[in-house]
Amino acid sequence: MLKYSLSALARNARTYHQDWARMWRAPTPKKEYDVVIVGGGAHGLATAYYLAKNHGINNVAILEKGWIGGGNTGRNTTIIRSNYLYDESAAIYELAVRLYEGLSQDFNYNIMFSQRHVINVALSVHEMQEQHRRAAAIRGNGIDSEILTVAQLKKYLPHLNMNGRFPIFSGLIQKRGGTARHDAVAWGYARGADNMGVDIIQNCEVTGFEITNGIVQAVQTSRGKIKAKKVGVVVAGHCSVLADMAGFRLPIESFPLQAFVSEPIKPIFNHVLMCGGGAHGYMSQSDKGELVIGAGTDIYPSYSQRGGFDIIEETVASLQELFPFISRLRMLRQWGGIVDVTYDRSPIISKTPVKNMFFNCGWGTGGFKATPGSGHCFAASIAANQLNDVAAPFSLNRFYSGALIDEGAASAVAH
Repeated sequence: MLKYSLSALARNARTYHQDWARMWRAPTPKKEYDVVIVGGGAHGLATAYYLAKNHGINNVAILEKGWIGGGNTGRNTTIIRSNYLYDESAAIYELAVRLYEGLSQDFNYNIMFSQRHVINVALSVHEMQEQHRRAAAIRGNGIDSEILTVAQLKKYLPHLNMNGRFPIFSGLIQKRGGTARHDAVAWGYARGADNMGVDIIQNCEVTGFEITNGIVQAVQTSRGKIKAKKVGVVVAGHCSVLADMAGFRLPIESFPLQAFVSEPIKPIFNHVLMCGGGAHGYMSQSDKGELVIGAGTDIYPSYSQRGGFDIIEETVASLQELFPFISRLRMLRQWGGIVDVTYDRSPIISKTPVKNMFFNCGWGTGGFKATPGSGHCFAASIAANQLNDVAAPFSLNRFYSGALIDEGAASAVAH
């Protein structure tokens, strides 16, 4: 694999950058693999990368029905944080943040990780009290978290309207939180996995599984049957569809989650804002100057990737009360991503009723920020044929035992 460097950049400039090597191959599928990963989003790519890097398992195929990173990976708002309430959630999201902090060096590829601080704003006495509770729990897990006074909030967010319809009570900041370029994360994992021998097979839709005596034998695809000793399924919003193909059900519903971006403006917003209560929404400014705004989910299950305009109207109306300058901006584009949510709003990393088949799903609105931690834990679990300590609390067994991890308030918006 070609190392990116200043000298390589200068050398390729002489040929107008026409001679760069492909970042990953386009191989013909083999007849059999040790592990087949279904889903070529960031979580699936990360799983394959860590299978090869950490466990020496490189006879791996990633099957993606479209193109790499073309699903939820390219449809999120790129926010990264680990300030979750419960110990189990804190462990996996903090693992993800720690891995994010070194990914560009690991990949030799810039993922544009910017630790620009994530700030939650409390708009009621109840939210303020909850912030203090949450901050104490987060610090108890060794994760950075600070309460901000109204005066401190004004310094961090000088454009915040302190005299609007929503009263401002306090803030909660994680300074190690921030954003990363979602495409770059996917491409970095794909480039790294390919370099270690993983086959990335695009335009290869999974149509079924060959299961004998309760043991998965092969994956049926639009490009023929592919045998596999183990199968890991990481397909975000469509996980329940794949589970149905395998003959079991998951405690999951899928909803469109909406986002949109404004026209570019000069740098004005240096942090990531998240707010709940009466003003659901979250916002950051991209390197191109666009305001990236995240909204809530539609109220009905759907596999649509568009969403409804009522959600946009509600979100913009709320955010412009907090930041009046938004009313003067034009919105460039709007889209929806399909989020899969469980009853307790925590993910599933688990063995399944089918032997040698593993599922990683149910991340809801937290998928992108968890990418390295998710892939790291899922790869370790597949390699060892049992869930590791970080992944174990998220198994399907919790829905039988009642040991749920209720993170329904973990996001800035209800989900």
